[in-house]
Amino acid sequence: MSRRLTDLFARCKADSRAALVGYLTAGDPDVATSRALLLALADKSDILEIGMPFSDPMADGPVIQAASERALAAGTHINDVFALTRTVRDAYPDLGIVLMGYANVPYAMGFDIFAEKASAAGADAVLIVDIPPEEGHICDAAFKVHELDRILLLSPTSTDERIRLACDSGSGFIYYVSLTGITGADMGDVRLIQQKVAHIQAISAAAGNQMPVCVGFGVKTPAQAAQVARFADGVVVGSHFVARIADSGSSDETLAAITASANHMRRAVQTATAGTAS
Repeated sequence: MSRRLTDLFARCKADSRAALVGYLTAGDPDVATSRALLLALADKSDILEIGMPFSDPMADGPVIQAASERALAAGTHINDVFALTRTVRDAYPDLGIVLMGYANVPYAMGFDIFAEKASAAGADAVLIVDIPPEEGHICDAAFKVHELDRILLLSPTSTDERIRLACDSGSGFIYYVSLTGITGADMGDVRLIQQKVAHIQAISAAAGNQMPVCVGFGVKTPAQAAQVARFADGVVVGSHFVARIADSGSSDETLAAITASANHMRRAVQTATAGTAS
């Protein structure tokens, strides 16, 4: 795990709270506005997931699909993503930064070049949704050379064998998808999510690779974020923030909406007491 992510989760644990992982798509609705929005969300987050816009984001629901479409229509290029990442890193040296997206983008660039540029921009980790651990040979070496963690996904249907594989192959943290669906769908039964997270943590500990587990997909409200924060190491909020962009008018209104939403989510996660989920 990168030193920055290790230190970040250690600080959160010492404070008896979960990390807030905020997500926005780079370049949405345009590069200039996106810069201000990413900085605003970074200010309230422990980890910032920066989405790399792609034309066919198959794991994402309509809200984040529309964000990719807006970003691409505005001419956002992968080099813009790196530049935005660098801006955020310069402003927030201790922030965790994860680049999130699909394999086509780094594959077209070349994984070695992509990893070099991502690392130089200040990213700590990469989450490539459609490269499972079995296919990691195409990118793992490049990421390792450039000291980038590879975040892997687990879901409610993941078997114990799959969980062990993800814990052995991934680094940084495990991203637990709380539902069998796409981003923005309704979150499932929180009790079942808690049970699965505990199960993943137990298998990870038994394997000698105790990685934090962050829960995402379906966390839409501060109340839901607080519920998840009581047992998970991190809470991932994406569509909730992205929706503010589509719902707002001017750039100033959008910035105000993102800032207010981030404040509410931050307060919910920070005030939730670890270990008290019901």
